[in-house]
Amino acid sequence: MRAAIISERNAPPVVGEFREPKPQDGAVLIDVDTAGLGGWDVLGAYRLGVEYPCVIRGEGVGRAPDGRRVYFGERSVLPFGAFAERTLVPQAEVWDVPDDVDDKTAISMGIAATGAIIPLEKAAIQKGEKVLILGATGTLGQIALQLARGMGAGKVVGAARSADALGRLKSRGLADAVVTLGGSDDVAALKDAADGGFDVVLDLVCGQPMLTALKATNWGARIMTIGTGAGRQLNLDIADLLFRNLSCIGTGQRPPADREQIWLRLLKIAREQQIEVDYLDFTLDQAAEAWAAQVNGPHAKITASIRR
Repeated sequence: MRAAIISERNAPPVVGEFREPKPQDGAVLIDVDTAGLGGWDVLGAYRLGVEYPCVIRGEGVGRAPDGRRVYFGERSVLPFGAFAERTLVPQAEVWDVPDDVDDKTAISMGIAATGAIIPLEKAAIQKGEKVLILGATGTLGQIALQLARGMGAGKVVGAARSADALGRLKSRGLADAVVTLGGSDDVAALKDAADGGFDVVLDLVCGQPMLTALKATNWGARIMTIGTGAGRQLNLDIADLLFRNLSCIGTGQRPPADREQIWLRLLKIAREQQIEVDYLDFTLDQAAEAWAAQVNGPHAKITASIRR
């Protein structure tokens, strides 16, 4: 079968022939229609004991042997993955896609949207509170801005380093205000955007941006950290945490049945709230270009059509 193949650690994918997955007890063979690529695929998934060569893991939508249209996350049985004509996925990770949901929505409401809704719900946003999405320009950030508003936030602010991408969020009404990080006084800029301070911070990047955002919060603020793209180690002054609550949340370690219910709820929210997500679309033959786009920070969800 045709697949996007990783031949060695840190190597870009090359499209070629790869062995077919064989039926296995407790797993489902899937003919893949659409694949999704995310940051974890390019930043670390191929450093965790994976044997090479392997297929880009990704997430996707396809058809089960009984004809069901199904979504599957980044848990294909190794060395298989979504960026191939067929993959093999544990049965518990294969979820039926409702007829009124398109492939790209099914994918974007999977890993990315789950990563947004779990910490935001844990933060228990109160009506009128001010919410900062730190690292707002990616898929997860775009979704988080809209979910926070739907949860009752009075003001939703996006912060990141790309002024152009932030400008698009504001012009589309996804954010009430935006802050371009890396200026002369990021703390002051964040406080100004919040009219004083934030009540909730969803931190997708950690590192210095998180420390900066912490200084722009009100007493009683909840800071929910789920990503480490800007650095894993912090020089934290514990005084900045006084009367605040910092939580580090892993969003993908819940049982499959729990994650499926969250995903189904997100599909309903996406329809009712008309959640907007930017996409960059490729084909399987363009897997190397899709990979490069993800590495460079696409400010969009990357999807690829697998069927010719």
